[in-house]
Amino acid sequence: MALKHKTKVNSDFSMASMTDIIFLLLIFFMVSSTVVIPNAIKVILPQSQKQAADKPLTRITIDKDLNFYVASGSQREKSISFDEITPFLTEHYNQDPETFVALYADETVPYGEIVKVLNIATKNKFKMVLATRPQRNN
Repeated sequence: MALKHKTKVNSDFSMASMTDIIFLLLIFFMVSSTVVIPNAIKVILPQSQKQAADKPLTRITIDKDLNFYVASGSQREKSISFDEITPFLTEHYNQDPETFVALYADETVPYGEIVKVLNIATKNKFKMVLATRPQRNN
């Protein structure tokens, strides 16, 4: 007498592997969303009607206390003196002459301080833009 071995086919779909994939995707997007250019220095930018879509690779920030900060790419801003701005920009310009520099200046910064930084760019033929925030439509 031969024993017949019956194989039962499980027609239920297991959601465990799908749940694992969803959680992995969630973690991936949470981690990758933090890899943006950080702007840790609180600066209230002046308003403007037109905004540039491109993110500059090199940034200069002037806060309300007239402290200067520089950063490149996804680096965090580091505090420097005014005299160190030119060597910093020259070094990054030599690496990529097509790069442009964004100047983030608090709206309370005297215009003369902004002009001093813009003069550095003009003198050295750096491409520079002045960062602003979008204008509110009231």
